[in-house]
Amino acid sequence: MKIAMISEHASPLAALGGPDAGGQNVHVASLAARLGAHGHAVQVYTRRDDPDLPERVPLAEGVEVVHVDAGPPRPLPKDDLLPFMGAFGTDLRRRWSGGAPTDPVPDVVHAHFWMSGIAGLQSGPPLGIPLVQTFHALGSVKRRHQGAQDTSPPERVARERLLCRAVDRIVATCQDEVAELVALGAAPERVEVVPCGVDVGRFRPAGPRRPARVPGAPLRLLSVGRLVERKGVETVVEALVALPGTTLEVVGGPRAADLGGDPEARRLMAAADRFGVADRVHLRGGVDQDDVQDLMHAADVVVCTPWYEPFGIVPLEAAACGRPVVGSAVGGLLDSVVDGRTGLLVPPRDPAALAAALRRLQDDPALGERLGATARVRAERLYDWSSVAARTAAAYRGVLAEHDGATTGLGAGAAGLDTVRAVNDR
Repeated sequence: MKIAMISEHASPLAALGGPDAGGQNVHVASLAARLGAHGHAVQVYTRRDDPDLPERVPLAEGVEVVHVDAGPPRPLPKDDLLPFMGAFGTDLRRRWSGGAPTDPVPDVVHAHFWMSGIAGLQSGPPLGIPLVQTFHALGSVKRRHQGAQDTSPPERVARERLLCRAVDRIVATCQDEVAELVALGAAPERVEVVPCGVDVGRFRPAGPRRPARVPGAPLRLLSVGRLVERKGVETVVEALVALPGTTLEVVGGPRAADLGGDPEARRLMAAADRFGVADRVHLRGGVDQDDVQDLMHAADVVVCTPWYEPFGIVPLEAAACGRPVVGSAVGGLLDSVVDGRTGLLVPPRDPAALAAALRRLQDDPALGERLGATARVRAERLYDWSSVAARTAAAYRGVLAEHDGATTGLGAGAAGLDTVRAVNDR
């Protein structure tokens, strides 16, 4: 197949760790690369945020990244990009209308994130090309958990409802998301669950077995992710009060040399000082993926305690490394962590429950080893990118089999485009 992916803010070429660079970047890059390896031709369209970027950059066999001019060619917060999605969609429609060799008419368009979906509605369906949508995160959920701290455009939830009705297929990343999508108006039969994946060849258990940990010995904890409050790292910091001697390595955010200027880094260290555990909390800043694997090997437990989580790739990376996860029982973690089998789940924002779960692993080192070993097996079976790409390709083929440009597919897309125009005209 000829596949066009739209990822308006999350370029697969971006360095991870910034405020808007995380799991979606990894997902798009890894999925595109594996689809290319399976023989498909993939073009990933993302917004140009640097005037010196070439228009086209090869990413992997059969895959290239295309930089689209939409808005000023400089970094902008993703929440400021909505006004430029019309230009983004217009550019894509122009490219695909011409059918140039550099931009062949795709068989299917896959939009990643809601704003990519808005651009997709204005480009694919008007040309009779079916549109698949993956949200990665829902504004309705974000608003519920963050309230006044939610910086999303006020139109976001309305646009998500529009997309739920207008696209040909929604690929959700976890079961928890399906109920949210149906509440937004998606027809259940047009929603398919395909999880995020992990490179099980790159993330592997450590080679030589390290010495067994003594029961009751302090734990070495690791948290990996963007430095934003909703990731719940402060919950782990507070839990350390009940775990004397236990240390926490925090990976994410800017490079270590720039952490002093990061508001969330300063807030976390202020909290650590307030709880009297500052000497046991170590902020590493952003690191390379190879370093993440090494840090996971050195840790006893990977902690993932977000307030909410659309999916979360870190639990999969930990599982692939054979490390147990103690995480919040929210969103994608309900799928990726099997409580009592591959890790332990606790309520979000509950330091006492988190400390109790960690104490179980502290007192029973063999339990952590069993959880980690089972997690690795499950990651190989369910979350390897090859199988995720195969399931995604099957979803594309299902859409293509159903798609009839004169009726169902174009009708839904055209209705969606009319709604976009109506909303934009308000």
